[in-house]
Amino acid sequence: MMEEARTTATDRMVEHATKLNADAIVMIRYGTGSVSPVSAEVLAYGTAVKFTD
Repeated sequence: MMEEARTTATDRMVEHATKLNADAIVMIRYGTGSVSPVSAEVLAYGTAVKFTD
């Protein structure tokens, strides 16, 4: 289940970067936290970048 949550978080990060017209995402980090005793959250962090000439 945590692997699926990590994939979902990554997909959402990529979708957001795509909306920003980013060329890449660098410095990707993952974090987890406990929401309640029976659930957790997975966070994906990264920096969307746009290449220039």
